[in-house]
Amino acid sequence: MTRQKIGLRMSDALLVVDLQRDFCAGGKLEVPHADEIVPIVNALVEEAHARGALVVASRDLHPPDHQSFHAFGGRWPQHCVRGTRGADLHPDLKLPEGALFVAKARRAEREQASVFDATGLAEELRRRAVERVFIVGVAEEVCVKASAIDAVRLGFVTHVLRAATRPVTPEGGENARAEMRAAGVTVIEAP
Repeated sequence: MTRQKIGLRMSDALLVVDLQRDFCAGGKLEVPHADEIVPIVNALVEEAHARGALVVASRDLHPPDHQSFHAFGGRWPQHCVRGTRGADLHPDLKLPEGALFVAKARRAEREQASVFDATGLAEELRRRAVERVFIVGVAEEVCVKASAIDAVRLGFVTHVLRAATRPVTPEGGENARAEMRAAGVTVIEAP
């Protein structure tokens, strides 16, 4: 696959949001076509690593009784339960040594769609003098959107790379992009 580089630099961070087995083909909460973004994300990770940008990978690590699950009144089927294969990152995702890992949604009573929600990530990015964040992953209208809007609110110049994210539904993706743009996120249509 040939693609243009996006111009990452040392003061950037590439945030790979929840590219986990349960959100990919055959997973408990499969996001349509999520597997298709893995080669694109890997190319971006390679660029980030070569340019000295920070690579961050987030994961949902739910307890089995998480409030977001249908059985407990939530909107989703049980997924990404810590200690299960479904919570693992996609097996073809290639992360460099030195990547930063962020775990979220670990408490049963707390929903955490954003990678910035009570994870300490914003403080770590500031400590590392990160100015811009580029967000990829799944699902576009849930965790990607929440993370992007929080990133802007926290003062980071924020970009979402549409080719490297996938929505649960096409309508959800369209609505998410409109909300993100309204919040000040730059949605890049093609890398």
